[in-house]
This record gives sequence, C-alpha cells and structure tokens, in this order.
Amino acid sequence: MNIRDATTDDINDIRQVAETSWDGDYPDILSRETIHEGVDEWYSPDQLRDSLAWAHTVILVAERDDAVIGFVHAVFDRESTTGDILRLYVHPDHRGEGVGRRLFEAVRDELTAVGVAQLRAMVLAENDVGNGFYQSFGFELSDTEDITIGGERCQENTLVLSVD
Repeated sequence: MNIRDATTDDINDIRQVAETSWDGDYPDILSRETIHEGVDEWYSPDQLRDSLAWAHTVILVAERDDAVIGFVHAVFDRESTTGDILRLYVHPDHRGEGVGRRLFEAVRDELTAVGVAQLRAMVLAENDVGNGFYQSFGFELSDTEDITIGGERCQENTLVLSVD
C-alpha cells in the first residue's frame, strides 16, 4: 500500500470512497437522500479541486494496485497551531487492514511537520466506529454541536489530541 498526496486525477476515486463509505456507515444515522446530498456537497469536484489547491490543506490517498482505497482530508492553521481532520474514510472492502491507521499516522506527521500542536477530528456523534477509531489514538471528546447535512440535522463530535 502506498500513501501519497492526492491530485486532481484522484477526485472521482475520492468521491467513490466517500459515497461507498457513507452508504455503508450511515444508513441508520442519515437517510439515503441525505447521504447523497452530503456527498455531493462535501465532495463535489469543484470543492475537492479548490481544497487541493489551498496551501493549508493536506489530502492524502491510500492506494493499492493503482486503486484508491482510502483518503484523509485535513486543514491547518499555523497561527493557532491547530489541525482539523475533516474526513478520513477507507473503502469498506479494505477495512481492518490498517489503512485507516496508516492514513491517520501520515496526516498527523504532515501536520506536526508544519507546526501543528493540537489535532481535532470531527465525527458524527452516532458514528461509534469513527469515534472509537480516534479514541484509540488518545483523542478525547471536546465538544458536540448540531450540524446540517443535506437538510437533515444531526450532532457532530469534536475530538482533540495534543501532539506537541
């Protein structure tokens, strides 16, 4: 498996991993319509292209046999020394293989290399697997807030980890 910086050539693959993950992870949390609206909103080609061009963004993909099997999307602020892991998804067919752990470790290393001292991860409150994933690295719950995805209200946890 190879972890590398994402490029615009990866946009469709990132969208596919996101949609497959949301379909598998959120059917009891979000309606199917909301899932597709959320994927279209958060992973639109224009949104991803803009994110890839922004200097304070890290988007990495995990690939195996030239296929993208996971990705992580993070942003950082050097002034506040905070990095936000916005999304980390592994295609359901490749879970349990250490892909998520490797993506997390790679983004953590990139963020600490630019001076980030605290990581925040945003996870839907009802996503037990996602919350457990970050807690396994030592993240602790910091806040819960209401958000809207595709017109549907839900709660999102912010988990934090000091990395300095």
